[in-house]
Amino acid sequence: MEHAPMNGNKQAGQLFSQDEMLLLRSLIADARNILLATHTNPDGDAIGSILAMYRYLVKKGKRVSMVVPDPFPDYLTWMPGSEKIVIFSREPEKVGQPVRSADLLFFMDFNSLSRLDKAADLFREAKGIRVLIDHHPNPSDEFNHHFTTIQTSSTAELVYQIIIESGDQAFLDKDIAACIYAGIITDTGSFSYSCNLVNTYEVTADLFRLGIDGEYIHKLIYNAFSESRLRLLGFCLGERLVVKKEYCTAYIYLSKEDLIRHHYQVGDTEDVVNYALSINGIKLAALFTEKQYFIRLSLRSKGKFSVNDLARKYFDGGGHRNAAGANSYLSLEETLKKFESILPSIKSELACE
Repeated sequence: MEHAPMNGNKQAGQLFSQDEMLLLRSLIADARNILLATHTNPDGDAIGSILAMYRYLVKKGKRVSMVVPDPFPDYLTWMPGSEKIVIFSREPEKVGQPVRSADLLFFMDFNSLSRLDKAADLFREAKGIRVLIDHHPNPSDEFNHHFTTIQTSSTAELVYQIIIESGDQAFLDKDIAACIYAGIITDTGSFSYSCNLVNTYEVTADLFRLGIDGEYIHKLIYNAFSESRLRLLGFCLGERLVVKKEYCTAYIYLSKEDLIRHHYQVGDTEDVVNYALSINGIKLAALFTEKQYFIRLSLRSKGKFSVNDLARKYFDGGGHRNAAGANSYLSLEETLKKFESILPSIKSELACE
């Protein structure tokens, strides 16, 4: 696969070289039909990224479609253009034609086509040019061009940087800014992690200059809990929290029955794992959620311990150093046993005393 050139004639403060940006502008200019896709279980950064990119490309006069593998949380539906996103699991018949007709495909906020889950095979058959825009490490070679870096808080921030470095800052508007801000705050936990780069705050300041209401957006995302979601959180902490102090580890687990009992909706377990990580002395936290055919793992860590490495080595997953995810195809009980069996071997890496 051909990759975008790295370094080259990059100027101070730029993420990409002038050659890279010339390439990207050329790809967009030559494209007639563009498709944007993001990963399964799309979060705020995934949805914010594709919606910001969508509005930018439409303003440039392009015909653009958006596809996600499965539903996204209701608290993200306020973002401008969200109603135009096609959800593969609900309407697979609407996805085939846009994928086949796209001469340029942007894959955003993930680093491997396997993250498209059941839609992956359809996208592997796509004839168009594949471009990856992402901030996760270890991108796969399934894409023709990579516009990736780990030097951003989020893919949404990366989209902002791409628009600026393309010389298209005139296309930025309040709606694009709102989507980018949503991506930044959800991928940083409202600036509580993955946000130690000065540029993240400079970008955020620019978003406010474009007219966004940060307090209102925060309210839409973080202060819109349903009663059942709040009761599920209480159940997680009161009945399903396991603390392994000797391994500086805590985890929460939820069975299918637990989810049904608490009227689970997509997004209800978002950030639950961070409550386990917030315990004093805990350096590794996990949330195990039983789905129909697999167990979903959300992993978090503090300091230098890499849950990306843990997820890749033991569960065929991945992500960032301090935030990663994976799937287990064992039963919930077997998955928990496997996780606990790993802890003695990583105790020294966790620097437990």
